[in-house]
Amino acid sequence: MEIADMEFWKMNGAGNDFVVIDNRDLRHNLDRETIARICHRQRGVGADGLLAVEPPHNGGDYRFRYYNADGGEAEMCGNGARCFGQFIRHQIHGGNLTSATFETIAGLVTVQFPGNDVQIGLSTPHSLRLHQVIEVDHEPLTVHSVNTGVPHAVIVVKDLDEAQVFRIGRLVRQHQAFAPKGTNVNFMQILAPSRIAIRTYERGVEDETLACGTGMVASALVHHELSGAPGPVSVRVLGGDTLRVEFTHEGTEYRDVRLTGPAQFVFRGTLETV
Repeated sequence: MEIADMEFWKMNGAGNDFVVIDNRDLRHNLDRETIARICHRQRGVGADGLLAVEPPHNGGDYRFRYYNADGGEAEMCGNGARCFGQFIRHQIHGGNLTSATFETIAGLVTVQFPGNDVQIGLSTPHSLRLHQVIEVDHEPLTVHSVNTGVPHAVIVVKDLDEAQVFRIGRLVRQHQAFAPKGTNVNFMQILAPSRIAIRTYERGVEDETLACGTGMVASALVHHELSGAPGPVSVRVLGGDTLRVEFTHEGTEYRDVRLTGPAQFVFRGTLETV
């Protein structure tokens, strides 16, 4: 598919970068190959994924479409959702927006704007599993997993700088324990009670990224489960930013899960041909 004269915005949330398009009129019907070319670092704009604003059809104010860099549509993206909220606030509402709700495959997501940050309220996490032992490279590896809109595995490490994020991350992402869809993989170092640092191998990008919003949430919940450390949990990511994860823990369920951090515009442009 070829497209021409498509206006786009480049945004980033804690280093997780996105191409954003306003597709409320549904005139852009992008296929997987075209999205992958747009997100290509050398042959396109370059991004971890593409966000499209579309009209709602299930009770929200907007529909949030998220595509990974490989062109495949994903259920949800935490940093993408914060950029999406910032986009509709400034580009659609001229900065005059205090809150909104948008539809994702994973459920309804809310957005608010405390100070200079963007805060999203995520759908209820599910499928929490602790202390799962899998074989990776012929060695046992303990992983914890939870779905925070998309599936995540969390591996606790002593030194994040020495973590083999690409090699081990790729093996766990493709492991039969997480088949058929695979999983994102987070490496988590505990810095102090309620303070962690993570690095993430992202499914769909198939590489380490500077940040992953749903991965921050997954890691914060696993940290709470393993240590009992209270929320909010501060999460430092590879890009250098520290974000905040808040939640309410009721019995075995987590509710009112919120992620707060920066979401910034980088530049605006027009794709003449892709």
